[in-house]
Amino acid sequence: SFNGTIKSATISKTPSGRYYVSILVDTEIEELPQVDKSIGIDLGISDFLIDSEGNRIPNPKNLHIYERRLSKLQRQLSKKQEGSNNRRKMRIKVARLHEKISDTRKDFLHKLSLQIINENQVIVSEDLNVSGMVRNKNLAKAISDVSWSEFTRQLEYKAKWYGRTYTKIDRFFPSSQLCSICGYKNTDIKKLSIREWTCKHCGNHHDRDINASRNILLEGLRMMT
Repeated sequence: SFNGTIKSATISKTPSGRYYVSILVDTEIEELPQVDKSIGIDLGISDFLIDSEGNRIPNPKNLHIYERRLSKLQRQLSKKQEGSNNRRKMRIKVARLHEKISDTRKDFLHKLSLQIINENQVIVSEDLNVSGMVRNKNLAKAISDVSWSEFTRQLEYKAKWYGRTYTKIDRFFPSSQLCSICGYKNTDIKKLSIREWTCKHCGNHHDRDINASRNILLEGLRMMT
């Protein structure tokens, strides 16, 4: 349900045969009450998100879950005769599975982005070079499946809607290398295999990803002052 004036409605049909109605509504979105909480988020692949409070959100791995079934259906489709009724039915099965993967991914991203917007006044993330990262053949499929670009897009427009502040720090900021307590820079952490480390200057022990998310938050707050 919604409050507002309907401006237009567009009917579309998906490859699997489902129909959708997209409705354009002229409405005003009320800003959320302000909260005294800020968060930094480090986006990853094994864990989709690690935040500055130490929370980890596992990667749902939507494509990986259905990949074997999808490959089987695509092989079956390739064996069906062009123009046959059996090929049409198999094409619809493949399209439905693609849509299921897409719907599951979108549902996860929308729920998580809205939760973050609801709970935090200021949200900070890195400005990731996704288009460059997908050129890595070993990571391309995983990066595409995790949908970082869509997630940050949702954070951006929802922040504007609900009166929150969302900002991105420079992609070259060494968030993993800095001690979030004293600022000491440990260049050894460039090695991705190092998941935990102890600061040589202040002695604090760090989880790589949690420490990075705290530095992301600190840098975002510094940029805003």
